[in-house]
Amino acid sequence: MTSSRQFTDADRALFGNRFLTAEVPTKTFPESGMSAVEAMRLVGEDIALEGDPARNLATFVTTWMEPEAQRIIAENLHRNFIDHAEYPRTAEIEQRCIRMLADLFHAPGETTGARTQGSSEAIMLGGLSLKWNWRKRRKAEGGSTESPNLVFGGDVHVVWEKFCRYFDVEPRIVPLQPGKYTIGPEDVEPHVDENTIGVAAVLGTTFTGHKDDIGGINDLLLRIKSERGIDVPLHVDGASGGFVWPFLYPDTAWDFRLEQVRSINVSGHKFGLVYPGIGWLVFRETADLNHDLVFEENYLGKTDATFTLNFSTGSAMVLAQYYNLVRYGRAGYTYIMQNMQANAQLLAEKLQAMGQFELIGDGDEQLPLVAFQLAEKHSYDEFDIAWQLSAERGWMVPAYTLPPDAQDVTIMRALVKETMSREHVDTLARDIEEACKTLEAKGGAHESERQQIITGPGH
Repeated sequence: MTSSRQFTDADRALFGNRFLTAEVPTKTFPESGMSAVEAMRLVGEDIALEGDPARNLATFVTTWMEPEAQRIIAENLHRNFIDHAEYPRTAEIEQRCIRMLADLFHAPGETTGARTQGSSEAIMLGGLSLKWNWRKRRKAEGGSTESPNLVFGGDVHVVWEKFCRYFDVEPRIVPLQPGKYTIGPEDVEPHVDENTIGVAAVLGTTFTGHKDDIGGINDLLLRIKSERGIDVPLHVDGASGGFVWPFLYPDTAWDFRLEQVRSINVSGHKFGLVYPGIGWLVFRETADLNHDLVFEENYLGKTDATFTLNFSTGSAMVLAQYYNLVRYGRAGYTYIMQNMQANAQLLAEKLQAMGQFELIGDGDEQLPLVAFQLAEKHSYDEFDIAWQLSAERGWMVPAYTLPPDAQDVTIMRALVKETMSREHVDTLARDIEEACKTLEAKGGAHESERQQIITGPGH
């Protein structure tokens, strides 16, 4: 015979968490609170149901930092970045980071920029400066400012389409094609006219990890300026590649070495190796930032200039970025990027050796990742493999279709980050092979299983 004791709140406080058996707050504002330990355990138990960040090969966002960096972050979570009057050293550290990135991107002289929540905000701000500068040029020429347009490829992040919709700019999107997943000058030229505020080119797409032909697009824009008198600036979306190409492909000119490149965004929380969210916008010259977008205010007791879509935000990730820049330097970032590239190449070799996968853009300059697809038809597809890896092995490897006009192409992508060791690569390769064998034996995933498949390229 079993006994059932009625436990009191005192018992629960002594022996465990009352939410082990009670329903957690989910809909209504709680009438009463709980102890700090209970609240901590409640949140921790919820998060424990999520995936392991170390096995998340979909996200580009940093999932590990050194203990010393984590300490800096923890000690500065309370520091509001926008309070420049009260925290002037933090503001100075932001400017140090901007100057260091401008140097990394070969800015020819004095420049300016901004820290942002990520590349999405940086792109919004960069796009606004393109629009404002275009409008200024058109007014000086006596032309209309009614119909601005922006040219970019279907390989961009969705934020570029958001910018166009939010700020009333016509998006001129170059569609992709099967087997061609980036854009070049021949794609851009038909779309450029006197109302083009700029061209956006991608350095390291989220879909396959490759770059647009930025050098070729720059040459096209120089020719258009010479022959037609239309000065169209080039913005480089280096969200992922801005912290990769300088270290893996230092001789490739994609940055301010190219005359028409006027602004660059980069995500510190991707290959800048900082936790989310931190991004950067860097201009070629101070004149490339339209001054009408800069606000001067003395809300906090000191006149200060702000160029941001946000206001209050934490200082911790700015300080963490500066920590990484001085901690690693060029030599350290090169070491880390080359290690990631070596493991990506190893994974690619292992996938190719299985005989059933085709690599996407193998041998081209690429982010440290492997983009691949099934080489021929099977009883299962890439989405089935993604589900099998997630359900049976805990790996988050996305499967997704590409943007128009390559929407019939399905690929997978495994991002190889700093924490992915040689042993992880070996294990992942074995798990992919075993997943294929399992799917072959059972004829693919069941429809109910397919609903759980991880899709989307990840960010």
